[in-house]
Amino acid sequence: MLETNNAESRPLLTNEQLASLGGGRVAYVKPIRSEDLAQLFPAAPAVAPGLQLFALLGADGTPIVVTDSRDAAVANAMQQELEMVSLH
Repeated sequence: MLETNNAESRPLLTNEQLASLGGGRVAYVKPIRSEDLAQLFPAAPAVAPGLQLFALLGADGTPIVVTDSRDAAVANAMQQELEMVSLH
């Protein structure tokens, strides 16, 4: 959930609102370490530690695909006709 910076920390958008951004067609690529793979992709097979991977995630953080190259993650988003956004 996106949160405000005020003391109340009320969410700006709910997870459902994030998921529906762009009609559910918005995604982003996030670099991850292989040690963190199981947190995002519990069904993924064991992978050697210390590898740089790239996860394609829906606007609400829902995992879509994981790969060993950013280009492959972006290509997968394009193939699925997802709108890529940049996070800072």
